[in-house]
Amino acid sequence: MNTQDILSHVDHTLLLQTATWPEIQALCDDAIKYQTASVCIPPCYVARAKEYVGDRMVICTVIGFPNGNMTTAAKVFETQDAIANGADEIDMVINIGALKNKEYDYVLKEIKAIKQACGERILKVIIETCLLTEEEKIVMCDLVTRSGADYIKTSTGFSTAGATFEDIELFAKHVGPNVKIKAAGGISNFNDARKYIELGADRLGTSRLVKLMKSQSYDGLY
Repeated sequence: MNTQDILSHVDHTLLLQTATWPEIQALCDDAIKYQTASVCIPPCYVARAKEYVGDRMVICTVIGFPNGNMTTAAKVFETQDAIANGADEIDMVINIGALKNKEYDYVLKEIKAIKQACGERILKVIIETCLLTEEEKIVMCDLVTRSGADYIKTSTGFSTAGATFEDIELFAKHVGPNVKIKAAGGISNFNDARKYIELGADRLGTSRLVKLMKSQSYDGLY
């Protein structure tokens, strides 16, 4: 697995509150140059970015981000708006409080409602693993499998920690065959990225790998 193989799994990401259009434009340019899987950007930039990249790059955006405790109706509206603006993929945050209340039907219905709004577009479900017990992570593997969503995703990158190898191994054991895995948060080098993929991750949410390519500081990768 070479660097380009790894980059083809990357959602090249910029979700900081301070992100400006020139930074998003540069993110898109780099994603196209290095042939990443997508760019993952704030909803307010989706329409402009889609107009800028056309069919040259997949546009992913986030819903209910980063806390997840908006109403289902608000998340569905966000999703519909993002798609109308040109989003190709949606990364949603679950209602973590509802999960901890054991309101599993609520969590499942919300994911299903957002998936319905997505139609054929890819939906990734962010469960924020750093805030969950192992039991809650396993429950979410089941709920995401039953929901019809396409991916289970570890993290927003805005909480107390990001992806871990252990969480990807746990996901791989408990999700159904219809669900892929996205690791996000704290992926800072190609060796770790390769291990995440080998453990079962199909997508990686990060901006650091492209930055490494640009700086050519990835010597000694293998």
